[in-house]
Amino acid sequence: MKRGTTLKTRTDTLMSIERKMVTHHDVLTWELDRCVGCQICPLTCPKDALSHVPAELQDGRLRQKASVDVDPTKCVFCGMCVPMCPTNAIHLSLNGKEIVPVQDYEAFPQIIESNKFDRETFDWSRKDFVIQNCPTDVISYKAEEDTLKVNHRYCIRCRQCEVASDGAFTVIQPWEGTVELRRELCVEGCLACADICPTRALHIDDAGNLVLADYYCIKCGACMQVCPIKAEYETYEVTFESQGMTFTREGQRLTNATDLPIRVERWRIKHQPVQSAAWIRALIHLADDKAGMVEVDRKRALKRRDLLSALKDGRRFAKDKAE
Repeated sequence: MKRGTTLKTRTDTLMSIERKMVTHHDVLTWELDRCVGCQICPLTCPKDALSHVPAELQDGRLRQKASVDVDPTKCVFCGMCVPMCPTNAIHLSLNGKEIVPVQDYEAFPQIIESNKFDRETFDWSRKDFVIQNCPTDVISYKAEEDTLKVNHRYCIRCRQCEVASDGAFTVIQPWEGTVELRRELCVEGCLACADICPTRALHIDDAGNLVLADYYCIKCGACMQVCPIKAEYETYEVTFESQGMTFTREGQRLTNATDLPIRVERWRIKHQPVQSAAWIRALIHLADDKAGMVEVDRKRALKRRDLLSALKDGRRFAKDKAE
């Protein structure tokens, strides 16, 4: 490998690019088994180094999930894609240490997200119920401390632990927005969106019907990518100021919203303050032009029986709650 050349490797589960220099050894990795092909990282990339790999469907079900590809000649290892990945599938390291350069140099903000557990208010009869309902298996019981621990590296903030624990977990999701399912517009027999959804926001109930549990949606938009009825966009120009300079960038606006069976709208992300043209550009590509609805409220969500029923073995707890 020639010094300074970026080398790409890819398997079924892992993609990485690596650049060795005199003082730098950069490695950018995608865990493809965690990637849902949401297209957030291609939209974020300032160098257009990332591209969307479409899903393959067969008889309305997911045969091959969507993914992402990288052009190693374009990537500059800036790390913008890392904090924006909703499933924590991307990692960047410098000389063996994980970093995000654009955040270190304050060109990109720190995203506000968390998952906290209050063991004192927890009904411990729900311990196994909570653990089995974590879709990424990041919640475990630590006997020596008699508490539940979260592996925050891979927690996707889906909030299923909130509902399963009856509020003992408190989750802050980075993205606010809405998700809407109009089943009457779906292609008959198609359930691909439930196959790709990383949470149970979209799932198939006991009767075989596609159901939306909106509170669990992390606004990744992977469902829209696999839907046979594709979103259509128009391009428009956005002018903004940052650090005393004026920039003009192109954004995209959805034009066929009324035709879509499933629609995810991202309209605000929680983050620390930052003044950066790179960040504003990313938001132009990722956030919707305006918000049409208000996100589901946590207090009301914890009382909703449909959210409990959506969980594994959730009907038993929903019944107990009703009684």
